[in-house]
Amino acid sequence: MKIIPVICGNNFLPLWCIMNTIELLQNANWYDLNMGCSIFTPPFPGEKALEVHFFKRLTGAYGGGAGANGQLIEWSNNTGTHLVGERAFHSGMRSIAEIPLEEICGEAVIVDLSAELTHYDLITPDMITTKVAIKKGDILIINTGYHKHGWDQPDVPNSAMQGGIENKEFGFYVRHPGPTLELYEWALEMELKLIGVDCGSAEHPMNTNIRYMHAREFEKAEAKLGTAWDEKFPPDKYYDMTHRQMPKAGLRLLESLGGQIDALSNQRVWLMVGPIPFMEVESAWCRVMALTPPDGMSDDDFFAAMHTIDPLDMTLPFSVQTPQWANYEPLTVTYTKRVGGQYFGMGRNNAHCRASFHLATHMDGEVHFHAAGRTIGQMPFDYWRGTGVIADISALVSDTSVYTPAMIESVVDVQQGDILLVKTGWYKYGWNSPDSDEFRYMIRHPGPSPDFAEWCIEKEIKWLGVDCVAMEHPMNTIQRQWHPKTFEEANQKLVEQFGADWDTIYPLDKYYQDMHLNLFPKGIVHVENIGGAIAEAASGRYFIAAFVQKGTELASCWLRMVAFK
Repeated sequence: MKIIPVICGNNFLPLWCIMNTIELLQNANWYDLNMGCSIFTPPFPGEKALEVHFFKRLTGAYGGGAGANGQLIEWSNNTGTHLVGERAFHSGMRSIAEIPLEEICGEAVIVDLSAELTHYDLITPDMITTKVAIKKGDILIINTGYHKHGWDQPDVPNSAMQGGIENKEFGFYVRHPGPTLELYEWALEMELKLIGVDCGSAEHPMNTNIRYMHAREFEKAEAKLGTAWDEKFPPDKYYDMTHRQMPKAGLRLLESLGGQIDALSNQRVWLMVGPIPFMEVESAWCRVMALTPPDGMSDDDFFAAMHTIDPLDMTLPFSVQTPQWANYEPLTVTYTKRVGGQYFGMGRNNAHCRASFHLATHMDGEVHFHAAGRTIGQMPFDYWRGTGVIADISALVSDTSVYTPAMIESVVDVQQGDILLVKTGWYKYGWNSPDSDEFRYMIRHPGPSPDFAEWCIEKEIKWLGVDCVAMEHPMNTIQRQWHPKTFEEANQKLVEQFGADWDTIYPLDKYYQDMHLNLFPKGIVHVENIGGAIAEAASGRYFIAAFVQKGTELASCWLRMVAFK
């Protein structure tokens, strides 16, 4: 990008004053800091490993019928890259869903201590401040080097270990370095938003229940310390810091980072953290991206510009109250640990969860309907971000009605390769709305015309999104059979609009699950159940990003849906 100074009167305007948000975000350098989240990703010791189960397939399983590749998963929120919120240590603080994005995104420094740190080492404030300049209110990311022990990384040779290699899970979870009490005290003085690490915990493992689970490792750590562990970390003082002071100050933890972290050693970046907005829990999966300035733009101009941008968070809250699609399994949350002290003591809140994917804001990936397609985790983040449009057609649609490409183009200029978000207005019938109408939201929402998929292919639409339960018209799904009265209503509307009945306009062999079966093999997938700030989003051009968890085996997944005007 060529930078040309612009003169306004006698003054030179900084670049960020003349570059719009879309250009800025499109030209910035993006770095993915997530490790993969897989059935092979080790959970925090003693927690639930990720389980993925297909409860139905395209040809029908466990119930039959014309189906989809539907998955049911069980997981702990401490598996893979995740945000640990205030409620993890203090039950009276906010859940993940209550923490606004601006409190967990912003300027960050990534300090590289990988060359200095070995097993069980302590991390002190001076180790940070001698490497990078920290400002009040920053986010701090510590590259301990221990992401090299991630499950998806090559073996690390170590002749002193069995097999001549470092045990990955022990390296990542049990032997990694961790902060001193002084580092936490300093972080509070600096009013840091987050402390993030590239290993299993932002606490020293010997200040967690790992101390009791792996007594031999604790002996090694204490021997290296050279004094009694409880003298260096007085239990009452440590508990007060982590369970009271830090949560009350809003100091949160970001754990199990990885990805491209080595490319950003000792640099200042803009960090975007997109956790699933979970209402009942203390921690949540998230996608973490670091941005650096476009080529030729100064750091000062870049950060000044980023501070002026307000993201539109268009994500529906994730909750046990969120209705799932038709015959899918709802979310359940079971607490396995509490701060009162369960499971080896040293209590914190932690839950195991179980759900099918098609509830709340989620991305339907290619494998959901295309067996040869990519899983969510196989798709690079470049695919999940880019320029696009929001098309507000809410004044043009009604219950069970059909919308067309012409309606979209009447409200916004759709360009080749855009991301397209369709605002039908059905967000206002979502479960958390004062006007909630679950039947209307799930069964009577409008849907696309038979030429819509072909138009998307011609326009090379990158991906789609909609503010109701499905991108499909509900009567092009199994809902037609389950709700014959609603089908008759939709059929009559179609006759009035197009002069022919449903089976004439939508021949079953060509248009059943049209937006899935005809588009997913072309790489055009979609987000369903958009909500939140979509209410205030007018038709127009935006920079759009779907912060979806990097699920290696997942056909679909929840996400944080954000647009920048």
